[in-house]
Amino acid sequence: MDEFSITPDPTNPRLVKQVEGMDHTGSKSSLSVPMERPLTLFLNGQEIVTMMTIGDYPDCLAVGYLLNQNMLLADDEIQSIDHDDEIETVVVRTQRRTNYEEKLRKKTLTSGCAQGTLFGDIMDKLEGIQLDPNAVVRTSWLYELNRKINAQPSIYLEAGAIHGCVLCREDRPLIYMEDVGRHNAIDKIAGHMFLKNITSNGKMFYTTGRLTSEMVIKCVQMHIPILVSRSGFTASGVELARQTGLTLIGRSRGKRFSVVAGEHRVILDSDPSEIPNESSRVQRKGGAPEDAP
Repeated sequence: MDEFSITPDPTNPRLVKQVEGMDHTGSKSSLSVPMERPLTLFLNGQEIVTMMTIGDYPDCLAVGYLLNQNMLLADDEIQSIDHDDEIETVVVRTQRRTNYEEKLRKKTLTSGCAQGTLFGDIMDKLEGIQLDPNAVVRTSWLYELNRKINAQPSIYLEAGAIHGCVLCREDRPLIYMEDVGRHNAIDKIAGHMFLKNITSNGKMFYTTGRLTSEMVIKCVQMHIPILVSRSGFTASGVELARQTGLTLIGRSRGKRFSVVAGEHRVILDSDPSEIPNESSRVQRKGGAPEDAP
């Protein structure tokens, strides 16, 4: 798979729009802002959830959400995926008959942007997952990923107010998805992997968002043993990573990073003194700096 085989499209007018406003001097200004629209997901005729999303890759988002909620099984055969942009719905049909009425009553809202959801049987599934004990991450890969991903054109650099997730192999970014919620971005990648038969072997995740319990759960469910973020951690995210054997690396900027779980997978093969410092602020389009998400 080539580097950046899928990337954000900050030029797509369906994803980003211009709004008029006033700046700190009282002058009129024009700002780029990401779009946010509802998408209602149906599985075999049953309404599952309404998600707030920027609206790209609805098929991947739908499949990834169902996978990460254990509503779509690894051996399920998808018969069709129908997206209707006018009525803002996506319908996934499988050969297996499904009914999740009871499960839908056990829904828990999470802390993610645009409010993600988790269901009560998720933890039971995690207990049976064994992450690859031989997986490693070299610090030289981390530094190169930081450089490549931060230089890639994105909706964040164009408009801000959005999160990104990147599927990586060693120092190569492969699939880069963005959305208003980081859980949506990771679900899009999960769905794309399922639809294209991409395995988790040798892969790791990079995200711009916080390392919460939800992000750890989704990563473990996808059998990806290493999760890296530019941002920080929550206590529940750290605890869950340690319980499941996930390597959790946060605050990865420039030469700095912090490993709070799965330290045994990290190979220190670079001299930090040779890595240039990264500014704590990201220069967005138009010259207006904004803190990274």
